Amino acid sequence: MSADKNKLLTNNYNLMKIKYYLFAALFMLVLHSCVVMSPKKYKALVADRDSLQNRTTSLEAEVSALQADTARLHREIADAKRNYATLNDSYNTLNGNYNATSSKVSQLSSDLQKREARLKEVEDILHKQDAASQALKDKLQQALLGFQQNGLTVEVRNGKVYVSLTDKLLFPSGSIVIDEKGKQALQQLAVVLNKEPDINIAVEGHTDDKKVINLGQIKDNWDLSVMRATSVTRYLTETEKVDPQRLTATGKSQYQPVDPANSDEARAKNRRIEIVLTPKLDELYNLITTK
Repeated sequence: MSADKNKLLTNNYNLMKIKYYLFAALFMLVLHSCVVMSPKKYKALVADRDSLQNRTTSLEAEVSALQADTARLHREIADAKRNYATLNDSYNTLNGNYNATSSKVSQLSSDLQKREARLKEVEDILHKQDAASQALKDKLQQALLGFQQNGLTVEVRNGKVYVSLTDKLLFPSGSIVIDEKGKQALQQLAVVLNKEPDINIAVEGHTDDKKVINLGQIKDNWDLSVMRATSVTRYLTETEKVDPQRLTATGKSQYQPVDPANSDEARAKNRRIEIVLTPKLDELYNLITTK
């Protein structure tokens, strides 16, 4: 629109200049021909000439203003195009970032759902094992009810069942040979264990903090704890036919006391065999390693 207007003004300006030159030529021709012209007509011609000059000057000024305005508009258009290009680049960058972020959020959300589902599976398995441990504890307490007044306890700790037998229930003082009362307790225990094949069994020997003196082949509390654990393990596997692949025997010596007090009563509690029963974790292990 501005270009057309500028062109029209330029054409008008050129037309006015042509008229002015024609008029001037005519005027000179008249003078040259020495045609006598009345003062009134002469003044009219001069007035027309001056009027044309004024209009020409006005038109030239208007053309200059329009040209300057056109140049300004071109600059503004160029600036607007540059701003548009910059904004468009920013939009494309932001849109790319949004798409990347949206994709990452979706992936994280999917991963979180999978982790939550897996956590629920693990929790369900652990709940089952806790329930199994509690049920096993109840069975053992029922089976070993007659020995609980002679230093036998059954409890659940950290998902495991601990059957604790004091040394006086199993062994004569300073001995690693199980006495008859101890064999009866282990026999009742083996009845339950043989009915629960999915239970792993750890036999742990514990002593008090008094040093072993003059016990022949038993040199110290380590020897005493280990040999008592192996005596119980050997009796369960050889006599009561508990599957030996399910058992381990360990000696803890004096270093895991149940009562740290420096008294005869505390030492009596610490001299014990603990049979730790753990539900097999195959299901949980498979869940962890396969996902």
